[in-house]
Amino acid sequence: MKIKRTGSAIWQGGFPGGSGNISTESGALHAVPYGVASRFEGQRGSNPEELIAAAHASCFAMAFALVLGEGHFVPKQLAVSAEVTLEQQSGEFSITMVHLVARADIDGIDAATFAHLANVAKTTCPVSKLLRAQIDLDASLVSA
Repeated sequence: MKIKRTGSAIWQGGFPGGSGNISTESGALHAVPYGVASRFEGQRGSNPEELIAAAHASCFAMAFALVLGEGHFVPKQLAVSAEVTLEQQSGEFSITMVHLVARADIDGIDAATFAHLANVAKTTCPVSKLLRAQIDLDASLVSA
């Protein structure tokens, strides 16, 4: 099976004064503004790093639900966030780390099994495989 999804960006102007917008095939994002100010200065609009973070958080949540199901556990809820770090090193910008935080409400699972399955999900998530940055995981059960 091969699945293809598309996203697109339009950029107008130079750098740093230009700006653009981001859209997705599904329409979940449509002409969402982005630019230097939203990427580096905390202004309104999106940026590549938050899109990668959202993609990684959602992918990890799905991968975790899958491996939990394979272990006969059904999460009541998985709350996942991802923090992507963009750093300037030797004059160039690089994404150097992703920190995943997962909070899970799962009946009948012990802490060791939970930690093992969280790490399996981290390594098998397709977005984790794509990213070459260090991926840090903080996973905890909210009930046991």
